[in-house]
Amino acid sequence: MEIQAENPLPEKESKRVGHSGPLVTSSKMRSNSNRSARFKEDDQCYVEVTLDVCDDDTFVLRNIRGAEPESTSARLERRPSLASQLSFKLKKVSNELKRMKSSLSFKKVDMSTKPGVARALKGLKLMTKNVCSEGWPEIEIRFDELAVDGTLPKSVFGQCIGMKESSEFAGEVFDSLARRRGITSCCVTKEELREFWEQISDHSFNAKLQTFFDMVDKNADGRISEEEVKEIITLSASANKLSKILEQAEEYAALIMEELDQDNLGYIDLYNLEMLLLSGPTQSSNLETDSHIQSRLLSEKLVATKEHNPIRRWCRRLSYFVEDNWRRIWVIVLWLLICMGLFAWKFIQYRHREVFHVMGYCVCIAKGGAETLKFNMALILLPVCRNTITWLRSKTKLGGVVPFDDNINFHKVIAFGIVVGVGLHAGSHLTCDFPKLLHSTNDQYDKMKPFFGQKRPNDYWWFVKGTEGWTGVVMIALMLVAYTLAQPWFRRNRLRNIPKTLKKLTGFNAFWYSHHLFIIVYILFIIHGYFLYLSKNWDKKTTWMYLAFPVIMYACERFLRAFRSGYESVKILKVAVYPGNVLALHVSKPQGLKYTSGQYIYINCSAISPFQWHPFSITSAPGDDYLSVHIRTLGDWTSQLKYIFSQVCQRPPIEHSGLLRADIEQTNIQPRMPRLLIDGPYGAPAQDYKNYEVLLLVGLGIGATPLISILKDVLNNIKRQKELEAQMLVENGVKRKSTFATKRAYFYWITREQGSFEWFRGVMNEVAENDLDGVIELHNYCTSVYEEGDARSALITMLQSINHAKNGVDVVSGTRVKTHFARPNWRNVFKHVAVKHPDQKVGVFYCGAHGLVGELKRLAIDFSRKTETKFDFHKENF
Repeated sequence: MEIQAENPLPEKESKRVGHSGPLVTSSKMRSNSNRSARFKEDDQCYVEVTLDVCDDDTFVLRNIRGAEPESTSARLERRPSLASQLSFKLKKVSNELKRMKSSLSFKKVDMSTKPGVARALKGLKLMTKNVCSEGWPEIEIRFDELAVDGTLPKSVFGQCIGMKESSEFAGEVFDSLARRRGITSCCVTKEELREFWEQISDHSFNAKLQTFFDMVDKNADGRISEEEVKEIITLSASANKLSKILEQAEEYAALIMEELDQDNLGYIDLYNLEMLLLSGPTQSSNLETDSHIQSRLLSEKLVATKEHNPIRRWCRRLSYFVEDNWRRIWVIVLWLLICMGLFAWKFIQYRHREVFHVMGYCVCIAKGGAETLKFNMALILLPVCRNTITWLRSKTKLGGVVPFDDNINFHKVIAFGIVVGVGLHAGSHLTCDFPKLLHSTNDQYDKMKPFFGQKRPNDYWWFVKGTEGWTGVVMIALMLVAYTLAQPWFRRNRLRNIPKTLKKLTGFNAFWYSHHLFIIVYILFIIHGYFLYLSKNWDKKTTWMYLAFPVIMYACERFLRAFRSGYESVKILKVAVYPGNVLALHVSKPQGLKYTSGQYIYINCSAISPFQWHPFSITSAPGDDYLSVHIRTLGDWTSQLKYIFSQVCQRPPIEHSGLLRADIEQTNIQPRMPRLLIDGPYGAPAQDYKNYEVLLLVGLGIGATPLISILKDVLNNIKRQKELEAQMLVENGVKRKSTFATKRAYFYWITREQGSFEWFRGVMNEVAENDLDGVIELHNYCTSVYEEGDARSALITMLQSINHAKNGVDVVSGTRVKTHFARPNWRNVFKHVAVKHPDQKVGVFYCGAHGLVGELKRLAIDFSRKTETKFDFHKENF
């Protein structure tokens, strides 16, 4: 049976959610009530009705009970009056529903778009999905493990029910459940724990609402005072590590009271809390605004189909791999073919020389390895010629066939090739060639006299003390040091259990200085290649021929960088030190400097070291009259840089963000700033964003730096293009074709700390204020906050909705952009973009920790193959 409301909305697919709650909106009907399903008045008779609320604004009747215990059963037994009694009750319920609909004071209850009850149910999960999936048997097992003398202490209650990461919040849940049952002890028996568990795992709206209300209502009087609201805000902020909300708990408590206590009674009751939950946020992070039909069809396409034939399955995977990596494949294959060709050429050459009859195949292997070593020692310099690569990337079409983004990875591959070449060359000489020569007969050595002298060597020392020997040994030692300190666990200080004296030899500084030992290595390499045992003619000594062009090219690069960076130091305009150990620098833009969003520069601070240069992404847009970077202090050099600038900064005024700041142009006192030099800009994967109409930008923590510049540039270019179109239309009547491809951008920024949002708060507000056409869709995620729907973040979600609706500011980020909680569902994100942009190519640009690369790349490939939208994945590299 349904009770149809007046003027129903168009029919939609019905999704029914059980709900039992108050139907009367006047303050008299809800005075001092502790349960939303309880109505008692002295002079009037009310009934309790259990309804299912549907999407089409209809209500399905489930149960009717009279206010008095025996009224329902007694009246139903009277068969002659059953129909009239039921008709009377239904009529009364219908009138109450109409009155409720017309007199709700809270203005955002929207049951036509999404059921408010369903939204409220989602907003009051007491635990995560994983915990809720557990049943009583698992809880009982943990009780037996943690119980002391047959009772469970309050201190381990959270651990027992699976809420061990929020022990303080679990303690409040324990107190609220104990208060309702009159339990004053700090321990509960297994039977009492069973009752607790049945309530907190109950999925009905009434049970969840009552539990949450009891948590706030500390004195169990059925009313929530402002002080109790402040306490629960403080508890929620502490559980979610939101320090800013913790500091402003009193202010936010007053805001909630102002919004819910319309009659200035000094308290709010269960009804007010219920209406707030029923309203819920108007915008969800689950991206549920997409077309349901398109979304369902897309989901069907994305269902994995298992190939039972192993050969076909292997062939399909191989074809996918080749399709995704063909540019890398042809470069690596070409490199391998050249190395194998050089090795085979030298091997065959020495196979037909006289030395082969004495040293055998060992000398062929040694000389083949030496030839590949010459080639790789020359080639390894080219991937680090950054100016050349930037020019090729920006000015030529080679980027379509050459993977310039993988230049550092290719540099590492060549380094491994050098290790193999050194192993073949030195290993063959030391373990095979030289022993055979030392033990050769007189007749055999006669053939070797032109190369090794009239007297046969007696031991290994003869080879080591020669120019060929000691240069080779020193080179191997230096290469070993540089190669070892370049490994991630040394370069990124990942080694923990090592002595402090050795720890000083790790880190980026050690990597940087050890890598510059290559200057000595190349000098020794040329000397070693000139003083050869088996080649005496100059035209046969080819080492210098391999190295000439790459060394000259790399030397020109370094001279260009030194000249460009040392010509004029930049003027520091503003410095700010933000939470999360982030240093923001605004400097003057050098004359003639042109860059593209997504590129990076190198910075040198002579106060730390005149030799070290470190790369940082540019966060300002090309149209800005300044140059800005944001630097996270992760290593020794950045820590020293932050310390130096902290000495000249001052505490900020209340209206400014940042812990420490110095605005040079706005103060009469000119602090003495350290001298900074910059070099660049240099090309990066993110600069290719202009090739796509749709962008999906993903930044983790400080990895958002290159993407912030892209956001500003996209907005500036679209505004500029509109102005040009309007001007051309007025002058010539012809609409000018846009040269800027990007028409839509989705930005996802995931950060762990609330204070991190201060890094780019100004940019976020600027985009939100100026993006009138909705070109850029901003999504901020704070992973320290429990997922939306968890009771530990429920009050934060309520507070967020109220404050954003009233003041237009998010309580978490302090910007106009609402913050989502926990981590995004990346599959839903890609699905959202695919539904919005069919038959289009989307550029996915990611900058951040390596852990997310695999998932984003896999999703980009999966959606590109199975949908009409193509996703090109790009990862930022330094």
